[in-house]
Amino acid sequence: MNGLNRRLVLPGIIWILLLPVMAQENFRIMFYNTENMYDARDNPNTNDDDFTPDGQLHWTKYRYWRKLDNISKVISSVGEGSPPALVGLCEVENDSVLFDLTRRATLQRHKYEYIITESKDARGSNVALLYQRDQIKILTKKAYTPLLGDSIRRTRDILHVTGRVVNGEILDIFVCHFPSRSEGIKKTRPYRIKCAELLKQKTDSLFRIRKKANIIIMGDFNDYPNDISMAEILKGRSVESEIRPRSLYNLVYRKIKEKDAGSYKYRGKWGFLDQIIVSGNLLEASRKVMVKDKSARVFSSGFMLEDDNKKYGGQKPFRTYSGFKYLGGYSDHLPIYIDLLIP
Repeated sequence: MNGLNRRLVLPGIIWILLLPVMAQENFRIMFYNTENMYDARDNPNTNDDDFTPDGQLHWTKYRYWRKLDNISKVISSVGEGSPPALVGLCEVENDSVLFDLTRRATLQRHKYEYIITESKDARGSNVALLYQRDQIKILTKKAYTPLLGDSIRRTRDILHVTGRVVNGEILDIFVCHFPSRSEGIKKTRPYRIKCAELLKQKTDSLFRIRKKANIIIMGDFNDYPNDISMAEILKGRSVESEIRPRSLYNLVYRKIKEKDAGSYKYRGKWGFLDQIIVSGNLLEASRKVMVKDKSARVFSSGFMLEDDNKKYGGQKPFRTYSGFKYLGGYSDHLPIYIDLLIP
């Protein structure tokens, strides 16, 4: 399809033969901002010059492969013994990076397939979805391009994948990476609102099409759960409010008041730029698929953290770069995840 790349899945009849007989008690879904998972080759059509051996970051093949193995280690660790069924990723450059990640890096043992957008983002950044083909059969895949009102400005596409899990239930999965705050919060807020408006249009359409839509939205939204884009435009509610099948619920909303809770740390303060939002159907105990504990969690382990500076104290994500200084870490974000119960 236009704007998307995807590895082939097994034909439907073979896929059915591979389905496990037992019900799935845990179907883990994670999201991770990989902090610039780029190859070391120059793309003349994008602004990726820093991520080349001669660029300011001195991005060599060695650093590239170390990055892939680091990301592999995080994904495997989030699985806690078995690979997550679905992995949403952002800040991925292209199809070849995902091929290396899933076929040549240490993640290869988990045999992921993948889908990635081909956005017109100036830096060549994309969102992607890894999936275990014995846990979900992909039915459709689409990419939506946000129109930001500026013919020059481009951002990442929103990825929409529809799949069927082993008990026949259909999931609609969205992977997002909204525009950053790098030019200032106030100046860039309208761009994130535009993206939220597009996403809301697509979810509203699904509620009209499907009687019981199972929607899962994950991403780095560069806004917090109580910001305009997420709370007022997308209307992601707290799970502590009344649960309605055709409403959206932000699974990290109630965590924002917790001390030192978050997936991203900025100037000593933790917060949730990374979020998972689901439809009310997935929060009802009577449903054939539901979110365990109605909650999203942040995954962190000692190897993913380092000491913050003396001014702020505590720890922070162990990232790949600090400015132009190579640290060799994992990402400036921590992954978040949910578990689905599929009886």
